[in-house]
Amino acid sequence: METPVVIPIHDPLITPVNAVRGAVAGSDVQPVDLVHDRLDAVSDAWLDELALGLSEQGWMTLDVRARLGSELLAALQKEVQILDRTDAMKKAGIGRGSDLMRDRSVRRDKIAWLQGITAPQAALFEFFDAIRQGLNQRLFLGLKRFETHYATYHPGDFYKKHLDSFQGRASRVVSLVLYLNEDWQESDGGALQVFSRDIEHKAYGTVLPEAGRMALFMSEEIPHGVLPANRTRYSLACWFRQDEVPLPL
Repeated sequence: METPVVIPIHDPLITPVNAVRGAVAGSDVQPVDLVHDRLDAVSDAWLDELALGLSEQGWMTLDVRARLGSELLAALQKEVQILDRTDAMKKAGIGRGSDLMRDRSVRRDKIAWLQGITAPQAALFEFFDAIRQGLNQRLFLGLKRFETHYATYHPGDFYKKHLDSFQGRASRVVSLVLYLNEDWQESDGGALQVFSRDIEHKAYGTVLPEAGRMALFMSEEIPHGVLPANRTRYSLACWFRQDEVPLPL
């Protein structure tokens, strides 16, 4: 059996580990059992469906509420809400390391990187690593690890059309977005807009950021963006990568 290699990102410039732990470990978070049955939710048939969608269309969207469970989704939502209201989230940028830019004409969300230090995050990491191994077995992608962060879009925030990875970088290979918003309506804005990988400027589809909705796409192939939000919008982004050693963020 393949040995999981999951190397969380530790970057004090974005979210100090102690700040995350302090922000989410207060009295607002109740201890719950979130880990049991998580791997059982990732069946071979479901992984086959993911692999088929990625190989044929390059992207897909599906409802994972029943697989993750409402308890875990609520716990993740609670974490990002606490991080948001305690100012533990930082303005997101474009690029990495010395190339990092914070251009508010391109994106206006705030983010906080996950370290797997809480029970909800540990359960989510198991789920993500099962997906990583399953996609490797079916598509031979050579995914070695993943990185993931919370994102908050306040009213008026957006992210213009972009790719998650440049061609040939062999870093971010598969992107995943999980939404954490109850009772989201189309009028609330903030939809993920997915563009054609073959026809420039052609919108292929939109995904409402409803709680339990997940989008999965090839990082180098599928342009996408986030339309302006009309209410506060919470999500979680994950990238499955081929490189073993985390690069400076």
